[in-house]
Amino acid sequence: METFITIATFDYIHEIEILKHRLDQEGLQYYFENEIISSIVPMYSSALGGIKLKIHPNDFETVKTILQKMKYNNNLKIV
Repeated sequence: METFITIATFDYIHEIEILKHRLDQEGLQYYFENEIISSIVPMYSSALGGIKLKIHPNDFETVKTILQKMKYNNNLKIV
């Protein structure tokens, strides 16, 4: 997991639920940093820098396309 990179950040836990299913459908390796603490104490998300979508570098273009199709790039900081 050390080689995983951040591709997007989210403010709220509900923003990632549909995205999780989409990434699973593609069989991609990913995880959301700060997901658990943000679900317990939502206001900590901002203090921690948001919920970060971490992906394997080889999947960068695929995930970027998924995010654009889902129109997450309108509200989120895509790294």
